[in-house]
Order: sequence, then C-alpha cells, then structure tokens
Amino acid sequence: MVVLPREYGRRRLLRQIRLSGRIPRIELANQTGMSRATVTTITAELLQAGLIEEIARPETAPDTRRGRPRVDLKIRGRAHTLVGAKISNRQLSLVLLDFEGEQLAELELQMPAATFSPDRLAGVIAEAVEDLTRRAGLTTNDISGVGLGIAGIVQAAEGVVYWSPSLTQRNVEFGDILTRRLGRPVFVDNDANLVAVAEQTFGLGQSHSDFIVVTIESGVGMGLVIGGDLYRGTRGCGAEFGHTKVHLDGALCRCGQRGCLEAYVADYALLREATAVPGDDPTAPPAARIETLLNAAREGDSTARSIVDRAGRMFALGLANLVNIFDPELIILAGEQMQFDHLFADEVIAAIRTSIVQIDKAPPEVVIHKWGNLMWARGAAAYALDNVTDIALAGLNDNAA
Repeated sequence: MVVLPREYGRRRLLRQIRLSGRIPRIELANQTGMSRATVTTITAELLQAGLIEEIARPETAPDTRRGRPRVDLKIRGRAHTLVGAKISNRQLSLVLLDFEGEQLAELELQMPAATFSPDRLAGVIAEAVEDLTRRAGLTTNDISGVGLGIAGIVQAAEGVVYWSPSLTQRNVEFGDILTRRLGRPVFVDNDANLVAVAEQTFGLGQSHSDFIVVTIESGVGMGLVIGGDLYRGTRGCGAEFGHTKVHLDGALCRCGQRGCLEAYVADYALLREATAVPGDDPTAPPAARIETLLNAAREGDSTARSIVDRAGRMFALGLANLVNIFDPELIILAGEQMQFDHLFADEVIAAIRTSIVQIDKAPPEVVIHKWGNLMWARGAAAYALDNVTDIALAGLNDNAA
C-alpha cells in the first residue's frame, strides 16, 4: 500500500498522541519534528474527523498562562469501538475496547468443540460478539471492526487461513466469511502475531524495537517484531517457530508433517506420551494430566523425566536458533503453559546460552509473561484498532498543507 506524505503525517501525529495520552500542540511538534504549522493543520483535520479531541489542561500543569485557555490533545475514545477475539482450543475470549484502548466489556466462554466448519465457527464467534456488545449496552452496528487471533498459518492481508487446528478445511477466506456474518470489517491474524502486537501496545515490548514473543499453549507460536514492525513473511507463513524442524522423520505434528518443534513441546505432544507414566488418567483435563506428568518427573520417574527433559532440550535448541538468526533485544515467553515451569527452568535457560554465538556482550534477555486469554484478545483488539485507524485516515481528504 502506498502511503502519501500527508497521510503519513496524520498517522505519525495520531500515533504520538496515542502514546502520550494527552499532549499540547507545541510538544507534539517537538516530539515529531514536524513544523507547528503542519501540526496545526493536520490536528484540525483529525479534530474535524472526530478522531481526537481537545481537553483543558489542568491548572497545575506547567506553562499554563493567563489569557487564552491552554488545551491538550487526546484520542477521542468514542470515535470507534473495537472487538478483539482469541480462539484457543475449546475456549473463546473476547474484549470490547474504545478508540483510546480502554476496555468496555469482556467475555469468555467454552465452545462445544475444538474444530469447526468455517461457517459454524463464524456463527459461534458472531453470537459471542453480539453477547459481548449487549453487555456494554451496544449492538454490533456500533462496532467499527473486529480483530481475531487464530492458531495456524494465516495470510493476514487477505484474511485467509491456510491451515488452523480450529477449522476442518484449509485455505479458508475466513475474514470474508466472518465479515459477511457480522456485517462489520474483520481482521484475522495468527494468534501469536497478535500477542506480539499486544506486547508492543500494552506490555513488555513497548520500549523495544526488536523483540520476539514465543507462545506456548496447545501449540507453539511466535511473533517477531523487527524495527518496530511485525514481520509476517511474504506468504503470511513467517515466524512459524512451532513448525521449524528439530528431528528428521521425527514425531508427528498436528500440521501433518513430522519432526516439528511443537510435536515435542506442545501439550498434545506431552500428553501423547503421558499414558506411559504412572498415575496418568486419560479422562482427566489436559492441565491436570500435564501436572501429573511433571510431578512424576520431579519425583524421579524415569519415563516422565525423559519426556520432560527432551521437551526442554528441544525448546532450548529452538530458542538458541532464534537468537543466532535474529539477535533480538528481548525474548518474551507467553501463554497458558507458562503456569508450568519445565520449559523455563534454569537448566533450559542455561542451555540456550550455551548454544548461541558467544561474543563479549550479554545475551538477549529472556522473560516470562503469564498472559491469560483475555490479554491475547486485547492484542486482537489492538490489531483491529490499527486497521480501523488506517481506514479512517485514508478516508480523509488529502488536501495539501
């Protein structure tokens, strides 16, 4: 997409206003390096479009003088309302945000199955969105956009899901299907990518231009931010960390190939072998079975110890490869499986450090962020917010300054 200079200026100013919370025009010019005249012209357009608003500066604020009242600029929360949704196995998590990013409502529900036809899944999500908006006293007509995070391989620009464990079919134009069902624009991306968006917008990545998020749930995902931008690859298949190969002709992965990292690390991989561990109950919930497996390993059961140790070695090897390829400032480990410590135990982190290129400089920081699904949904809502913002700015008349 070609971005014209005036449109770029609008995006830059709106982004700075969002980051600042509230800011006077003169400071906005100083922080962006744009002339005061340009700032005045563009902010007038943003005010007229209803994307920002003026608010009186507190009397205690510096540079408050007699005469004309001093005002700050801020994002107008009522300008747009966004929904973020995250699918994880049998659970659907949703949040409703205003244009400032303030949360208006939330909803989590259990889904009747783990895999659906595209139309059926769209119906489940649409019903949940309608329920969510009702909780805030709104309807779906009040929504400007919906962001959806789904596991699998996604071409975000087109909303095409090439493959997902949540769908019975491949190569599904799921963004279009859900857009038609809701009557509102829908923006679909890989769920791990949207965790990276959430970390960049709300979390630990705010002060970093280069970082990696590795998510560990029912599968293993990755979001990669380079130079402040999310990297997806040319086909939407970039950063598929869980499907990098760690063993030739190895264990079967749910994607249909063999030897993928997640075939050794993900919960389904551990549970596939847990039946050989004393005390395992195949009818128990997955989290309970994994806890049984880990307890058996801690208590010295050789089979359990072998399963857990192999998962740790494979995970450390994969993370070391990421460091050697990208040399990020920060690696964030996120997801529900962070409640279990076997993948970030001291020996796993130490194994990463011994497998990376050694120089006289500290290795990347590895941190744990135990996000719940609602925070993943906030990442999806932030993705919708970005897209709706672009649509709104592109719609403004591009008159010369």
